[in-house]
Amino acid sequence: MDVAIVDRLQFSFTVMFHYLFPITTMGLAPFVAWYTIRAWRTRDPELTRAATFWTKLFAVNFAIGVVSGIPMEFQFGTNWAAFSAKAGGVIGQPLAMEGIYAFFFESIFLGALLYARGTTPGGLQAIASVAVWLGSWLSGYFIVVTDAWMQHPVGYTVLPNGRIEMSSLVAVLTSPFALWQFLHVLCAAMVAGGFVVAGIGAFYLLAKREEPLGKRFVTGGVAVALAFSMLTIFPTGDRNSADITKYQPVKLAAMEGLFETTNGAPLAIIGMPDTKSATLIDPILVPDVLSFLAYGNFNADVKGLKAYATELWPPVELTYYSYHIMVGLGTIFIAVAGIAALLLLWGRRLFATRPVLWLLMLMMPFPYIANEAGWMTTEVGRQPWIIYGLMKTNEAVSPNVVTGETLFTLIGFCGMYFVLGVLFIYLVIREIALGPGGHVPSAHEAEQPA
Repeated sequence: MDVAIVDRLQFSFTVMFHYLFPITTMGLAPFVAWYTIRAWRTRDPELTRAATFWTKLFAVNFAIGVVSGIPMEFQFGTNWAAFSAKAGGVIGQPLAMEGIYAFFFESIFLGALLYARGTTPGGLQAIASVAVWLGSWLSGYFIVVTDAWMQHPVGYTVLPNGRIEMSSLVAVLTSPFALWQFLHVLCAAMVAGGFVVAGIGAFYLLAKREEPLGKRFVTGGVAVALAFSMLTIFPTGDRNSADITKYQPVKLAAMEGLFETTNGAPLAIIGMPDTKSATLIDPILVPDVLSFLAYGNFNADVKGLKAYATELWPPVELTYYSYHIMVGLGTIFIAVAGIAALLLLWGRRLFATRPVLWLLMLMMPFPYIANEAGWMTTEVGRQPWIIYGLMKTNEAVSPNVVTGETLFTLIGFCGMYFVLGVLFIYLVIREIALGPGGHVPSAHEAEQPA
C-alpha cells in the first residue's frame, strides 16, 4: 500500500475523532455564557444549576478535545515533513496564533469557571463565561483559516528554492474564502449544540426529572437549532459553495456527480455516480437548478468532470455521497426543529408531545454525522491537492517514513482513541444521569408524579 494513502488514513482518523469535540465546545459555549449571565443577573438557583451543568459538560469535551488533538500537531512533522518544510512558514502562523491567543485564553477562563462552579455566579464569572465563548470561536477561526489557505492559498510568494513564504498575514487571516468557510462551520457547530441541549432537555422531560430546566433546555435548544439550521444553508452554505464554484470547479462537479458539461445543469437529489461509465445511475434530477445555484442563471454552463484531466478528479463517490449526506441531514434538521418550534408556539404543546421529544433526543448524534460529512466533502473534494494548485498530496509525505510504521501507529491511535471515547461516553452519561441537581433520583423519586 502506498505510504501517502496510509498517512492520509491515519490523519483522517485522528482529525475526524478530534473534530467531534470542537464541534461541541463551539456549539455549547454560548449556552454556558447565557445560563451563567442569566444566573448572575437573576440570582435564580435553578439557572445556577443549569450554568454549572453545562460548564461541566463543556469541560469534559474540552479536555478530550485537547488530548485527542495533540497527535495531529506531531503528524505534520512525522508524516507530512515535505509539506511542513514547504508551507510551514504560512500554516505555522495561524496554528501558533490558535495556541497562543485562543487556546490559552479559553483555558484560563474555563479554569476560572470550574473553580467557582456550584456557587451563584458573580460578575467575574459572567465575564469568564463570555471569554470562554469567544475563545472557543476564535480557536475555530484560526484552524479554519489554516485549512482555507490550503483550499485557496492567498498572501504568499514562492521562493526560488520552492518554499512558500507568507507575504501578508492580513490577507491570510481575512481571506473571504476563510470567512465564509468559518461561518458555515460555526453555524453547523451551533446546530449540533442546539440539538444536544434540546435532546438532553427532552430526556429530562421524558424521564419526568428536572422538568423546569428540561423545558428551558428544549426551548433554547430548539430555537438555536432551527435558526442555525437555516443559516447553515443560507447565506453561509450558499456563499461557501460560491467560493467552491469559483476556485474549485472540479470539486463542484464531483459533489453533484456531474460528468458532462451541461447548459442548464440539473441538481441531483439522489443518484449513484459511476466513474467507469462516467454516469450518474438512477438519478432524481431537478432541471436547471444547479446552474442557478452555481451562477445565478438557469441557463449557465456548468463544467462536468470530463472537462478536467482524470488525474485532477477527487475521489468522486466519496465526495458525492458525503456531500449529499450533509445536505440531506441539514434538510431534516430544519424539518425536525421547525415541527418542534411550531408545537412550542402552539400552546407550548411540545412539552407533552412525547413522540417529538423522543425525536429530539434521538436526533443528537446526527448533527455530528452531518459535520463530519461536510468536512469529508471539503477535504476529500480538494484531492489530489494538499495545497490547491500548488502542491499535491503525494508530494507532501515524509520521505523517510514507510508504510509499516504508519500502519503500526494507526493501530495504536485506534486503541488510544477507543479508550478516550469510552471514557468520554462514561463521563457524559454520568453527568447527564446526575443532572443539574447533582444526584441520581432514587426509585421512589422516579415514581413520583410530575
